[in-house]
Amino acid sequence: MKIAIAQLNPTIGDLPKNAEKILQAAQQATAEKARLLLTPELSLCGYPPRDLLLNPAFVEATNITLQQLARDLPSNIAVLVGTVQENTKASITGGKPLFNSIAWLEAGKVQQVFHKRLLPTYDVFDERRYFEPGLQANYFTLDKVHIGVTVCEDLWNDEEFWGRRSYAINPIADLAILGVDFIVNLSASPYTVNKQRFREAMLSHSAVRFQQPIIYANQVGGNDDLIFDGRSFALNKQGEVVCRAQGFKTDLVMVDFDEEVRDLRTSFVAPHYECEEEEIWQALILGVQDYVRKCGFSRVVLGLSGGVDSSLVAAIATAALGKENVFGVLMPSCYSSKDSIQDALALAANLGIKTTILPIENIMQAYDQTLADLFANTEFGLAEENIQSRIRGTLLMAISNKFGYLLLSTGNKSEMAVGYCTLYGDMNGGLAVIADVPKTRVYALCRWLNRNGEIIPQNILSKPPSAELRPNQVDQDSLPPYEVLDDILQRLIQNHQSPAEIVASGYDRAVVEKVVQMVARAEFKRRQAPPGLKITDRAFGTGWRMPIASNWLAVKDTFRGFVKS
Repeated sequence: MKIAIAQLNPTIGDLPKNAEKILQAAQQATAEKARLLLTPELSLCGYPPRDLLLNPAFVEATNITLQQLARDLPSNIAVLVGTVQENTKASITGGKPLFNSIAWLEAGKVQQVFHKRLLPTYDVFDERRYFEPGLQANYFTLDKVHIGVTVCEDLWNDEEFWGRRSYAINPIADLAILGVDFIVNLSASPYTVNKQRFREAMLSHSAVRFQQPIIYANQVGGNDDLIFDGRSFALNKQGEVVCRAQGFKTDLVMVDFDEEVRDLRTSFVAPHYECEEEEIWQALILGVQDYVRKCGFSRVVLGLSGGVDSSLVAAIATAALGKENVFGVLMPSCYSSKDSIQDALALAANLGIKTTILPIENIMQAYDQTLADLFANTEFGLAEENIQSRIRGTLLMAISNKFGYLLLSTGNKSEMAVGYCTLYGDMNGGLAVIADVPKTRVYALCRWLNRNGEIIPQNILSKPPSAELRPNQVDQDSLPPYEVLDDILQRLIQNHQSPAEIVASGYDRAVVEKVVQMVARAEFKRRQAPPGLKITDRAFGTGWRMPIASNWLAVKDTFRGFVKS
């Protein structure tokens, strides 16, 4: 039996176009003599549809589109489509109104529907808000081959691999007991760095443990802050990868099930990426590309300061959209160095993007005159510095409004974590491209980008980072060195270490106190930031749900009893 995996990039809510993509994949798979086609989780409506699922008209339209798709598909192929189905017993049992389902379409109609059994409610996932879990093992028989059906999280509960169970049941074990020939998994698994190797290791363990070939079909594309990397794959009973689709691209790959040996044969195996930087680069390109396209834009604008962050964002945008669709704006003030202007222009020349220069010194003087009486007898400080950033933000928004460009903000994760950014200034924008990329990783990406020739001017990488909001300012005036800051943030945010544990690892208590306080105080800023593309396990996006008015991270309390005074 030949099985096709359609690695699709749906647009959430665009039912007709999503159905058309499934139909086209089915037609291609039929031409290549596939008997079964797999599509990702919720492939018909796109994942995650979030509160669209609370709209009865949306659910009804999804069902109507599914029925029509069944009629349109070629008659000699079975297709598994991700969809939602109404829970008709919800009013009686008190359960959720919908199931996250897989529909088996064949011969012009819906043959059978299977429901997702394990519903994640952590990080970016909130499926119990909408869905009722399925209660039984899912399988069907096609040409005398017994096929187990699972949906994404259903495969993420092997207690031998994890050392514990997160749910009471293990759908793989249930299917193995039933004696299915192989298991398929329709998934919408968001990207994070190195997640693919982890997925393959986890499912390899399950394939060997239960002696079950596993075929994993993953969604690809960017949806809001989430990036889906695709890289669908298949494993034989020995846990070996026998098929792997491309990363960050739509794809259609074939894998054969040998009915004599009851196992999968080796087919196309796309290679892993050579390094983390290459993987992240591809992810961010796809995230920008899809966010811009799916939101109805074609061109972007961003401020070019001559710094490393805006340089990286400009390079990503150019790779994603083409140089003709990226517009850079230089807005020097009296504190901007000549090097910064020259560096920004050199970057633009390397990328081939258009730029304009809008000096802001006269605008700053107008603000100073307007505020002179009110600010009399006070020292120059944060308020005056932020005015520069807000002037720039206003000019960028004016360009965005006038020409219909999407404004990209350029702040990195380190800055977003500690609030080293200005509301209604450099935080302005429709998408925060590198908001989940720490500063040290920004430099690593730029150096990787320059591996075959200069794209990011060398002076940008060698000079001390500075916001240039006052004379001779550098970031390290306000922050620890980024190598120190990023490691502390990694421990605090991603590893959930307490301040006391971080100090015990060797960091100065005063530095840790300062960082912890800055992270806590910046929550109100992060709440007002544009969506940022997620590349780590702990991003400041839909999975970050911290209160603004909170005193939990008051350092005096978190240190008490753990660290000697």
